Amino acid sequence: MDTTSAQISETKFADALSERYLAYALSTIMSRSLPDVRDGLKPVHRRLLFAMRQLRLAPDDAFKKSARVVGDVMGKFHPHGDTAIYDAMVRLAQDFSQRYPLVDGQGNFGNIDGDNAAAMRYTEARLTTVAESLLQGIDEDAVDFKNTYDGEGNEPLVLPAAFPNLLANGAQGIAVGMATSIPPHNVEELCDALLHLINHPNTSFETLFRYIPGPDFPTGGVLVDTPETIIDAYKTGKGSFRLRARWDVEKLKNGTYQIVVTEIPYQVQKSRLVEKLAELLENKKLNLLSDVQDESAEDLRLVLEPKSRNIDPALLMESLFKQCDLEVRISLNLNVLDAEQTPRVMSLREALNAFLAHRHEVLVRRSNFRLGKIKSRLEVLSGYLIAFLNIDEVIRIIREEDHPKQKMMNDFELTENQAEAILNMRLRSLRKLEEIAIRKEFEELTAEKLDITALLNDEKRRWKIIAAEIKNVKNDFGKNSILGPRRTEIGQPPSAIIIPIEAIVGREPITIICSDRGWIRAVKGHLSDTSDLKFKDGDTLGYILLAETTDRILIFASNGRCYTVMADKLPRGRGHGEPLRLMIDLPNDHCLISLDVFKPDGQFILASKDGRGFIAASKDLIAQTKTGKQILNVSDDTKASICVPVNGDSIAVVGTNRKLLIFSKEELPQLAKGKGVILQKYKDGKLSDIKSFNVSDGLSWHMNGGRQRTETELGTWIGKRASAGRIPPTGFPRPPKFN
Repeated sequence: MDTTSAQISETKFADALSERYLAYALSTIMSRSLPDVRDGLKPVHRRLLFAMRQLRLAPDDAFKKSARVVGDVMGKFHPHGDTAIYDAMVRLAQDFSQRYPLVDGQGNFGNIDGDNAAAMRYTEARLTTVAESLLQGIDEDAVDFKNTYDGEGNEPLVLPAAFPNLLANGAQGIAVGMATSIPPHNVEELCDALLHLINHPNTSFETLFRYIPGPDFPTGGVLVDTPETIIDAYKTGKGSFRLRARWDVEKLKNGTYQIVVTEIPYQVQKSRLVEKLAELLENKKLNLLSDVQDESAEDLRLVLEPKSRNIDPALLMESLFKQCDLEVRISLNLNVLDAEQTPRVMSLREALNAFLAHRHEVLVRRSNFRLGKIKSRLEVLSGYLIAFLNIDEVIRIIREEDHPKQKMMNDFELTENQAEAILNMRLRSLRKLEEIAIRKEFEELTAEKLDITALLNDEKRRWKIIAAEIKNVKNDFGKNSILGPRRTEIGQPPSAIIIPIEAIVGREPITIICSDRGWIRAVKGHLSDTSDLKFKDGDTLGYILLAETTDRILIFASNGRCYTVMADKLPRGRGHGEPLRLMIDLPNDHCLISLDVFKPDGQFILASKDGRGFIAASKDLIAQTKTGKQILNVSDDTKASICVPVNGDSIAVVGTNRKLLIFSKEELPQLAKGKGVILQKYKDGKLSDIKSFNVSDGLSWHMNGGRQRTETELGTWIGKRASAGRIPPTGFPRPPKFN
């Protein structure tokens, strides 16, 4: 190998990697993933349609094998795997994926259940009338062409696109660092908006919304977003649309009913939806639903049976909307390649105006192309007329001259094209009738030439022609056609229906058991005898709580944080349960203080060991994450706290110094979080325990022997908050605790 001419240049690895990755990213964005705003197609789709046109697969022509189409696309235009090409072709043929299919498929092209299409050797395809309108005028210099990857042919950079395909069929794509997500729309509504924009290019989005109230999905459904949300999405080019399944109530005998779902949201596979519903039923997550049956044939029909005829159908469906894909969010990210092949996010108005600008350019280019053809034909016809006027001399020149072409050009001042055309005339063309036909054609083409010239000089007239073309699209594919009527209903935003937790989780009594070392479990029923409970070696019962599966459990820890778990999420069974630390992020140097059932109107007394505290409402203790919610500020030296429910009008506190103080609950402030106020004054000691009670019922505590004692004469210990208190009655437990 000759290395004398080789050149080696030093480049930083980061720079080389960055340069190559940028090239790859641009290739992915421009040549694979993002659609063009003008025809709404990615390169693979554009190449498919162009190849099918070359194979003469017009809507009124015979079908050809899909493998033939894929082979031509792969061999001539798209050097990628046949599977990727065929998958793209299949999607263009699916009436549940495309609002206006571009490929007319014959055979198994998949279904809404998610089943794959048959192999390409078994299916056949041809173009639809929609695809034909996208290709209209492609042979009339309407768009630019480029060389194919091997340089042996040409392919269009964009299609003429008489049909607003980008918004009518939508697009999905993921590139490097960006993505696109455009839902389909109704073409009649798009045409009405385009006609308005021709005269008012800067119209408001509120006006556009009157023409385009939202997407129109091939699978129907009900759009339940607010107009403000939809307008904002169209204005920014980013947002989402809330889409629900369409359902009806069928009355049955004896006052019973069933719900029938006839349309499901876009891109939701019916089989997976049914599987999800069955799974939720099996796991007892749908307590209002008894059964689900798929009775679909050609039309979609999912039958939902309620558990009781007394259940409100709207409440049942709201519970299903929250738990499965009967309601989805369809995103809008109008990220496309503009006319300069620059990727950017457009608003709805910009995308529509870009389509109109493309149609204007196509009209001008097709007009110039036709004008050139007319000029060329008029040149030939004028030569024919000269030949008819001098027919005898022309015949003589042809018979006698060695160079008749040059002779005629000199004698009659003909161009080379005219002389060549005369020499190529057939003898039968010398009839008198033929001369009359040529003169008539000459006059007609001359008039057409003047008309096109005037058109190219009159912008208002050009826009009138574009408006007429858009009206034709509206008539061909609007509500009067089989594809035209709007399928997605524009519904009202749902009212705030409060779904009880019982609709999602079955209400069953349970007993929550937490060991001293923090192992938690839940067993069925409310246990009255805990003697049979077993724990790990060295572990004992720490907390026991009677609850129901629909309850939210408040967990208060020594670090002053409150955690929330759903009772139905706790581990079940006869074992030892699971460590509580797997469910909440409780630091190792802190421990559980209390377990309580959340009640909307409940209150708790929170206090730290240094004798400060306050009352907190239950609603302020709810935490949304595993990390919990900091409620009580606990100092590092104490690292301990107390939490007890408020059950009366008075509060009793006892310190480690065995001083008891009772004061009114009204003296303790209610806070959402903080350090609180002084509960009891200590010379040396800390807070040991708190109890909330009604002073009229007396103060009760458990003595060391297990007996319960109630003291009703409490005047000795009643005082003001932050007092020192007095020694409790004889027999009060050591260490001082109420329970």
